This record gives sequence, C-alpha cells and structure tokens, in this order.
Amino acid sequence: MDLGAPSAQYPRLLALIERAQASASLPPLGLVYPCDALAMQAADAIARQRVARPVLIGPRKDMERAAELAGVDMSAFECVCTHAPEPAAAAALAVQGVHEGRLTALMKGALHTDELMSAVVSRDHGLRTEARISHAFLFDLPRYHKLLALADCVVNISPDLKTKRDVLGNAVALLQALEIAEPKVAIVSAVESVNPAIPATLDAQELVALSRAGLWPGAHVEGPFGFDNAFSSKAAAIKGMNSQIAGDADLMLMPDLNAGNMLYKSFVYVGGGECAGLVLGAKVPIVLTSRADSLLARIASVALATLARRTH
Repeated sequence: MDLGAPSAQYPRLLALIERAQASASLPPLGLVYPCDALAMQAADAIARQRVARPVLIGPRKDMERAAELAGVDMSAFECVCTHAPEPAAAAALAVQGVHEGRLTALMKGALHTDELMSAVVSRDHGLRTEARISHAFLFDLPRYHKLLALADCVVNISPDLKTKRDVLGNAVALLQALEIAEPKVAIVSAVESVNPAIPATLDAQELVALSRAGLWPGAHVEGPFGFDNAFSSKAAAIKGMNSQIAGDADLMLMPDLNAGNMLYKSFVYVGGGECAGLVLGAKVPIVLTSRADSLLARIASVALATLARRTH
C-alpha cells in the first residue's frame, strides 16, 4: 500500500518503517476493538506494509461490519473474539493476551483512550511495571536535521520530579532501542536559567544532577533550556550559552502536558512535521491513535512499537 506522495517529505520516518520491515519476524500486535472502518483500514495497511502482524480483538459481528465498510477481508487476520460487545471486554482480553505472551504490542482501535488505558493500568490485572507510564512522540520536522523526541505530551498532566525521572528514563530507553546510544536530552522550560519561581527550572537542575550521577547511562542531559535555545544552536550562542546539546537534542523533556501538547500540535499544524508515538513504561509498547492521525503516522507508530520491543 502506497503511503502517499507527501510521505517522501519525511525520510526519517520512512527509514524507521523500513527498519521495522527488515525485522526477522512480524510481531503480533493486538488491535483492540477495531469496530469502525478507520481501524480496519489501519489493520489492512499495517499488514500490507509488514511492520507488524495485526491480531483483531473485539466482538465478531461489529468487526465484520467494520471490515465490510472498509472493504477489508477480515479472514486474512487472526481474530480473538469477545463474548460481550463492550470495548472494555476487548481491552481486558488484549491485556490477557500480553500476559500469556501472545501479543508483543497493543494498538487502540475504535474505543476511547481511557477504556484501553483503564485495563492497562489496572493494579490487579494490568500491564504496569516499576516505571510510571508515559508517552513519547518522535518527530520528523522539515527544519530539524534528525528525529526529535518529545515527552510527555499525552499522559502525565503535571509531573513532579519523580514522574519526570520516569518520563525521561522511558524516553531514553526508547531512543537507545533505536540505536541512539548516547541520546542528547534538553530539559525545556520557559527560561534557560534556574528561577525558584518557576518549579520546572528547579526540576531541570535536579534531573541534570541525577544524570551526572549516572542514573541514565549514556545519556547527556542539560537544562533548563528555553525552547528557542534547545532547538537552535544559533539562539543559544546569541544568549551566550555553552552547550553541546543546543540545536542537536534527540529528546526534549517538557515541563507539563499543557506545554508538551501545544508544542506537539504546533510541530504538526504549523511546522509541517509528522510523528510516531508510543505509550511507554508498560509491559509492552502501546500505540494510541487519533482519528486525525495520517496513515503515515499510524504505520510509523506501529513500526516504532516493533523496534521498541527490546526495551520491554
């Protein structure tokens, strides 16, 4: 399946997809509640692009109806059918499939994010690990020279220092799974100097100290940065900053969800970027899709999940 001419604008994401396609075997991806045409089209595209092997999980009649609307042959897929029609039943069955070793990643279908994540974070039967669950995007931007990760723009609303430690650790592990052995991390705030009135700058100072103490082997962590001098070495030089990370960051750690979410949408809608995204910190990587996501973003996110398996 052709990802479309505009995909050529994003060579780094296409390279990510090609790496996943080169995997020795196609990992089983649980597509949870694919009960609309869009989810079935995604399943078909994932299979055709050979970035994973979709396993459809949901009520059979609803999945058959969605497949018919999408013009997709459902018999081409392994299906795990629920007896109950509710999305929660599909989410629970998907989590069970992970525990039984039959699924190595999950992807949201036509259910609400909280319906899937409630099963994932369940204390009794969920997929929690010692790390806090977080999210990371990987962006291919026209005006940046390599893939750039942002965390956390989706899950953690007002992260404290402990939470930021896990968000940073999860994202660094993802980058290292992509063979970026020494990722450069910029801790972003409103300003590039420590100001007690701005708690994010104090957190940045502590995270830099933890990095220097060896908490994230291989990672190079600096901060606080303003966004301008994290993204541009020229902006940093104008402000007299001496940094090896300014203008060359692999990861920007955002101060909170408000800032992160607005920046990620600005990257897409203003900056012309495209991205892949994953939920991290669970027993398997999880792809949370939006109805507004492009086909390229969906395929790239699944490819990222395939490549990220070594972190779990």
